[in-house]
Order: sequence, then C-alpha cells, then structure tokens
Amino acid sequence: MLIEGKKYAPEHLGRVLVLGLGKSGHAALDYLLPLLGTRVDALAVAAGGDTPAARADAERANAAGAAVEFGNDAVAPLVQAVGGSFDLCIASPGIPEISEFFQSAKAASVELVSEVEFAWRESDESSTWVAITGTNGKTTTTSIAAHLLEDAGLAARAVGNIGDACIARVAAGDTDVYVAEVSSFQLESTSRFAPNVAVLLNITPDHIEWHGTLDAYAAAKWKVIANLSQTPNSTAVLCATDDAVRARIRELRSATPDERGFDYVPVGTKDGIAGDMRARCGSENAAFVSADGVLTVSFQGVEHRLCAASDLQIKGDHNTENALVAASCAIALGVDDALVAQSLRSFAPLEHRIEPCGSVAGVACYNDSKATNVDATLKAFSAFGSARPIVLLGGHDKGTDLAPLVAAAHEHAKAVVIFGEARERFLAAFGGECSGEDGTLAVIAANHMEDALDAGLAAAAPGDVLLLSPACSSFDEFTCYEQRGDVFKELVAVRSAKA
Repeated sequence: MLIEGKKYAPEHLGRVLVLGLGKSGHAALDYLLPLLGTRVDALAVAAGGDTPAARADAERANAAGAAVEFGNDAVAPLVQAVGGSFDLCIASPGIPEISEFFQSAKAASVELVSEVEFAWRESDESSTWVAITGTNGKTTTTSIAAHLLEDAGLAARAVGNIGDACIARVAAGDTDVYVAEVSSFQLESTSRFAPNVAVLLNITPDHIEWHGTLDAYAAAKWKVIANLSQTPNSTAVLCATDDAVRARIRELRSATPDERGFDYVPVGTKDGIAGDMRARCGSENAAFVSADGVLTVSFQGVEHRLCAASDLQIKGDHNTENALVAASCAIALGVDDALVAQSLRSFAPLEHRIEPCGSVAGVACYNDSKATNVDATLKAFSAFGSARPIVLLGGHDKGTDLAPLVAAAHEHAKAVVIFGEARERFLAAFGGECSGEDGTLAVIAANHMEDALDAGLAAAAPGDVLLLSPACSSFDEFTCYEQRGDVFKELVAVRSAKA
C-alpha cells in the first residue's frame, strides 16, 4: 500500500539499510530514525569509514535502536543483527557500484536505491522536480535555475549535490520545486525517478574509475530521462552542442510525440549556441542565442526572447549555454518571460567558477578551481573574448588526453603555467618550457600553486587576465577544489594589497 499524496511512498518500508554516512547518508538517517517502530521495522547503518562525523551519527543511531557497523565488511553482521535481509537499501553516491561494499549491500537487499530516488518517492505528489546532470556545468545551471524559479515566487530550492540533500528538504516540507543537481553516481541507483524537467548538458570522459567504462557512465547519465514519459507534461532540455547528447536528440526526433511521451528542447546545434535546431533539422522547440545576441527559447509554438547574452554577469559561451538551459527549464514550467529575463541579468558568478577575485598591478585574476577536468578548462580558455589569458594548469593528474588542452592553449592563451603533481606529463604534452618571445605560447613550469601564481603574474602585463583553471583535481596539494580556490583568492588578495 502506498501513502496517498506522495510520489511513491510505501506505508511499510520494512527493514532498511543506509549504506554510507556522508551527506546523503546522514540526511537519510535523520529521516528514517523517527520512523522506527512505525513504517520502519528495523534500521541498520553500514557506515563505511570511521570518521568523527560518522561516529557521532553512529552513536545517535545506536541510541535510537538502529544497528551500526563500520568497515567495508559491515553488511553481513548487520543482516544478522536485524534478523534477515533488507527490504530497502539507500546507498550514498560516493560508493562505487563495482565495489564489494556496494555489491554486498545489493545482494542483501530486495531493492537498492539512491537517496535522490528515495527523496523523490517520499515527496508530495504535487511537487515539481527539475533534475540537472552532465559532466560539466551542473552546479552553475542548477544555481541559475533555482534562482530563476525563486525569483518567480516559487518555493524552489537547489538540492542534491549542492544545497541540502534532497531528503532533508523533503523532510523540512518547505519546498514545492526541487531543483536537483544529480550526478551519475546518484542516477545509477534510480529506478522510478521521474522529474518534470530533466536536463542533460554534456557527456565527456570522467569518473571512469567509478563506473568502469565510458558507456556505463553515459548510461547512468541518461537515466535522468528514463521515466520522463510517466510524468504528465514533462520536458527534457538537452544540449545539442555536445556530440553524445546530439546523437540522442536524433533518436528522440525520429519518434512520434506519443511514442516519446515527453517534450524536448534542444539547446544550440553542432555549430554552437547560436544554432537554431528548428532551422537546422525541423525541431519543434529550440533554445539559442539569436542573431542580435538575445537568449531565445522557442517552446510549444511560442518564441520567448529574454535578455542579451552581453547582459549576463557570468562569462563564456559555456555559461551562456548554462543560462539558456536554466531559462528553458523556467519557460517549460510556465515562468513569465520578463521575470526570467530580469533574473538572468541578476545572477552573479558562483564561487570557484571563473570567479573574479581581484587584480594585482592591473592584472585581472579569476578563480576557476572547479575546473577539475580538461573539458571544463577548455570552456574557460575561450571565456574572455579577444583577451588571451595566462592560465595556471596542474594538480593531481587524472590521466586524460591532453591534446585538446594543448590546442586550445595555443589558440586562446598568452601563456600557461604548469604546476603540481601533473607538471611533468603536462610539460611533455606542451613540448617543454618555452619563453613565448616570438609571439608563440609561453610555457612556464612551477612547483606549487603559489609559485605558479607568482610566475604567471611575472609573465603578465597590466590589462592581462590571469586564470586558475587547473584541468586537474586538487588532491596533490589540497583537500578539495574549494580549498584550492580559497587559497588562490587569499594569495591574490595578499599580492593585490602589496602592489
């Protein structure tokens, strides 16, 4: 029996296992503990690593009557503790599906789902879900979409990978529109999840070590539209500038509306965000930047001209595309054009994403620490129009193909400064150090990020742009990209004060 007024919430959850005690596991535990003895017969927590935060959650869970075990072999003793297998397992997204820990939980459970799936099921039937995924641009797009919807007076919240965990906002009961940034990890363990608007931005190689293959990674991403036809009047917003996404758009176009079961909006074309898929291939809907530079969404026979791309505070074609995607979501949900346009103009750059962070002796500095892979840095290279930035590259090497990065640097940059653990492989890809005195790209080596900043400033002239956009993760020198970006901004501030 299902609870009336919910998406898909059984009256009786039975024996429940929470797998992992990260952000989503913590939120799931908070939601489930009060249900012990009513909807939940027994609650167990396979906590994984023994951290102070996890230990605090474990003590709280034990005190309430839940069973808790730490370590990767925790599932078997928990099965014994609750007297049998689990009816439901809610898995944290940081646990790879191919790991023994995950597989043991799956084998011991009738059903295993992600926290996103669980939250959707438990949410009010009348609630609206916007699910946004892609290799790059998820956070910015989610933030813009939430901003547009909140400005329109809706009780909208950014949830998932940013903001609160989805189930925390469901528990709070103060959200009508969930704008969820969802990763491939979270989507992998969905089965019924059916948003009202689903977004897929792009698919480029990333997290292969988690999924095993690029095909498996892409398949997880595409689960965002798997159940879209089950939601009335649902819409997919798909970036046609990306090759992998465009291939799926061709498949959708070949189906009739009844066969598809949902509407879709292609954003841009193979030629970029100025391309109109209506003119290109007869698409019914399209989002694009018009010939006169206006963000335009054509949806269900109505053309919505919003604001000039030049009015946006966020830089780069990729951010214009993110704004177009967010605007398409808002238009699909019926938000007024004037409100969308006003909110697009007021949206400010996010932290660590081509974030202005001051200047040093006339050199404008930008923090793009979130660019942890090559594809993200490629977008940043071209974000400054005719200006040729000095770009700081390096950190923990993900081992991806560097040829596109080298080509983009030669096309767009004045210099690159290479630092960190990735330095030697990156230097080899660029052909070694080069002064750039003959007008070619200067290639400079440095040890750490601070050294790279100083080397970049030394190579710059007043009016230049210096950009931290590493194309690497931060784990050789920092705990996360946020710490890397924060340190960079602090270093810029110190040098700015001395200049």
